[in-house]
Amino acid sequence: MTNQFAMNGLSDQKPHFVLVPLMAQGHMIPMIDLALLLAKRGVLVSLITTPFNASRIQTTINHAKECCLPIQFVELPFPGAELGLPDGCENLDVVPTMDLMVNFFQAIALLQKPLELYLKEHVSYPNCIISDFCHPWTNKVASNLQVPRLIFFSICCFTLLCDHNISKYKVYDDITDENEPFIVPGLTEKIKVTKAQAPGFFSAPGWEEFAKELREAEMAADGIVVNSFDGLEALHIESYQNAMGKKVWTVGPLFFYHKDASYTATRGDKATIDANRCLGWLDSMKPKSVVYVSFGSLTHVKPTQLMEIGLGLEASNQPFVWVIKNIEKSQAVDEWLSEGFEERVSARGLLIKGWAPQVMILSHPAVGGFITHCGWNSTIEGITTGIPMVTWPQFGDQFLNERLVVDVLNSGVPIGVKEPGMFGDDNRVPFVGRDDVEKAVSMLMDEGKEGQARKERAKILGKKAVEAMKEGGSSHANMTHMIEYFSINVEKSMAQVAL
Repeated sequence: MTNQFAMNGLSDQKPHFVLVPLMAQGHMIPMIDLALLLAKRGVLVSLITTPFNASRIQTTINHAKECCLPIQFVELPFPGAELGLPDGCENLDVVPTMDLMVNFFQAIALLQKPLELYLKEHVSYPNCIISDFCHPWTNKVASNLQVPRLIFFSICCFTLLCDHNISKYKVYDDITDENEPFIVPGLTEKIKVTKAQAPGFFSAPGWEEFAKELREAEMAADGIVVNSFDGLEALHIESYQNAMGKKVWTVGPLFFYHKDASYTATRGDKATIDANRCLGWLDSMKPKSVVYVSFGSLTHVKPTQLMEIGLGLEASNQPFVWVIKNIEKSQAVDEWLSEGFEERVSARGLLIKGWAPQVMILSHPAVGGFITHCGWNSTIEGITTGIPMVTWPQFGDQFLNERLVVDVLNSGVPIGVKEPGMFGDDNRVPFVGRDDVEKAVSMLMDEGKEGQARKERAKILGKKAVEAMKEGGSSHANMTHMIEYFSINVEKSMAQVAL
């Protein structure tokens, strides 16, 4: 195991927080943001990663070092080979088949002993472990080391509360058709979903034991950290905290730590487009005229669907930035793009093939709309930048996130998808035609009374997000309280080194 760089001259009195993200982009990115925020506030941070994942965030590692932040990026060798995983298969988005997904999580759990050994040998004993909720094995680490453990959710409290209430009231005991609509119980709002849209976490056959471990580890946690903010969902935060019977610290939007384009251009991975070229193109567009289209790191859009998206964007006559991931590239798509489409839209369309600097793009004044898969990172980035959204959920928590955006916040337009696709299986993703894409873009960018009201609501939410992260704001205060709460026993924690 290696540290990317050693910290010199650190005070022994610094509280030491250990962060353990899930090796998936949607989970790692906000956890890294949290690590940087904690370090900026004077906390010594150990962020646990693996060689492949560290290589993806090398720019972030360099940034932290240049800023002299007290953060260590700790690379633990990934034991994938022991579970039959290909070399370098260290992140959820590179697991080649669904059949190997169980092996991937089993390999992650083998990091327990190496992590314990690292923390026992560290000069500063940990005050607190903050673990992704998908790591129930970290409960054993915390128990063996006798340190508090918090679980981290890169999901909003609205969605967590819905999932909790569905389970608490045993809604699915009376559901025989997974596409049968029902009202989520225990909410002030009337939220209608189906079992297929809100299946819960790790509910697929074969994951029963893992789901049980998750629930047990969640109940054993000493608190919960959520990438959200009070001004967005205060009632849901309070209700979720009461339901769980433990403190919930909302400390987001975490990405707002990064304010310079040079850093946001490489956040999460190396962008495949030059930042200056991207910014120059956006600068040439009118304010709030551009639609940004991206579906996150795990959703795989098949070629025929990609073509329909492109044709819908073309028909909308709206400027756009469209992200096509590396995994979505194919000969058919390349030929279609080069045989007329790119030329036809060259004056008002920017295609990014690969990883896009999403926050940098969404923060630009030219962007006025966002077509999103409703992953929470993307959703909160759209909310914070004050942009209305077209919601196009695919699986997991995304349909509940859509309900928050469309039914609660009234800042989104649904594309109309009712049935989820299967994670990792692009053949199960519901098909959306070009006419529906064109119609959704038209509604999103509408300059009429309804469209203006939607934009104004989105703008107000963006202002609330900014205020939450300022000194004196709710998220800033929650971060302060969390740090102080787990720093009061510094001497006690350090004394345990001698045990």
